[in-house]
Amino acid sequence: MTNKTRKTTKENAAATAKRMASDVTDRTRDALGSAVKDAAEAAKKEVDAAKSSAANEISSAASALRTTAEEMRKGSLQQRTFGQMADGLADTSDALRNKDLNSMVQNLTVRAHNNPLMFLGGAMLVGFAAARFSKASNATKVGLLEGPDTFSKRDST
Repeated sequence: MTNKTRKTTKENAAATAKRMASDVTDRTRDALGSAVKDAAEAAKKEVDAAKSSAANEISSAASALRTTAEEMRKGSLQQRTFGQMADGLADTSDALRNKDLNSMVQNLTVRAHNNPLMFLGGAMLVGFAAARFSKASNATKVGLLEGPDTFSKRDST
């Protein structure tokens, strides 16, 4: 084998190795891109499901407030307050259904920067409400809110 043949063979081997490395890199990049895209789509579906569930709960609370407002004396402060709260919750529910997560976070950030005390107060109220709801849900499951004779019936069986 001559020097020229060895040089050509080395160059061919180097070019082949370079192509193979490039192919492996491209396939890896495509596979990772596909995996990231799949993960992003799955996360979006989960977020959409959570948004829908939250919007339904908020809408249900708005309906309950609206019903309560209708049962109160016409024109009273309580009726107007409950009506306004119901309208606010209904608007929140609609916004939650119709906006994407990025725009909601951006709006929330802007409002928090513009009025930090209102934001902290609202966050505190949401926290208290969530804690009460959770506590009430647990108490119902355990049977604490069912009444005194419920326990005696359950114990005797």
